[in-house]
Amino acid sequence: MSAVLFNTHDTTDGHQLIEVVLNAERALNALTLEMIELLSPALDAWAADERVCAVVLSGAGEKAFCAGGDVVSLYHRIKAGDREAPQRYFEAEYRLDYQLHQFPKPLICWADGIVMGGGMGLMNGCGVRVVTERSALSMPEVTIGLFPDVGGSWFLNRLPGRTGLFLALTGNPINPADALYLGLADRFIEHSRYGEMLAALKAANWSGLSANSVVSEIVRGLETVSEPMLNPHSPIRDHYDLIQAITDHDNVPEIVGALLATESNDNWIERAQTAVRQGSPLSIWIIERQLRICRQLSLRECFAAELNLAVQCGLHAEFPEGVRALLVDKDRKPEWSYRSVVEVDQACVDQFFEPLWPTNPMRELPMPPGVPV
Repeated sequence: MSAVLFNTHDTTDGHQLIEVVLNAERALNALTLEMIELLSPALDAWAADERVCAVVLSGAGEKAFCAGGDVVSLYHRIKAGDREAPQRYFEAEYRLDYQLHQFPKPLICWADGIVMGGGMGLMNGCGVRVVTERSALSMPEVTIGLFPDVGGSWFLNRLPGRTGLFLALTGNPINPADALYLGLADRFIEHSRYGEMLAALKAANWSGLSANSVVSEIVRGLETVSEPMLNPHSPIRDHYDLIQAITDHDNVPEIVGALLATESNDNWIERAQTAVRQGSPLSIWIIERQLRICRQLSLRECFAAELNLAVQCGLHAEFPEGVRALLVDKDRKPEWSYRSVVEVDQACVDQFFEPLWPTNPMRELPMPPGVPV
């Protein structure tokens, strides 16, 4: 069975609506290299095909849109001695994410269920990001010795205040109300209305208004009737002032110290404290620096920086050890390189940011139309 399902729906006015389904339900639709290699040429073809009016991206099953990149397969390749595997996977993934960001037609992400890591990269590359009452988003890379990549260096830096930094350091969950508040989602639609959305898209008049206007009108209407299903409680909005206070420090140990010193019986804060206690101290330093140096960079520049850093992580012991402990052996007892953020050697952190190539492979990505080179 194909790793990605491509369903072509004829519209009533002679256009085509493309429905794309990540098809690895048992693996929570983790993004594999095979999926990437199927999606990328298809996107190019749809962009050039005048019959195609819009694309809907979803995941198979009831549990997840996409629970992240297929880091387990990458782990096994690394352990087998394939030193080219990190660049091969991460470069393909980031090129796909950038391709989604540049897609010239309406691209709707149906982010129902779990959306983590690589799934967040897919979602944030889409022009219309829909969450449902079952959506659960996060960027939990600190738990596996990595950092929030897939464009996270760009979109996390654009969240209100320092919420992006806090979420990157802790991997704390983002519910539908959070996603809407942060600007990580555009619409809320009840999960049971997916078929209704497809039917409306197929029945629409794509020859009149602009394609973006057609999609906006449909999803806006579905959001209105879905409103009673949205739980308005947003932990991130509720904790905004506390997040600002915790992250308003001059270095990583002070930020971590402020979080751990916070006295609270709030499960959301306690989860964040547990994450920084159990996550990789080296990753915490890397995450803070990566977000800081990418703050003013373009999307293309962020992807170039992420590729260098991700491949460096793939060549270091921290990332495979984190994947082993959490996803392979599942003993949840990683042997991190350092026991605490205070002990982390800054020379080690510096090494992760050393350029691997004379010219970064992502520098050849095309600039968006109208942007000077």
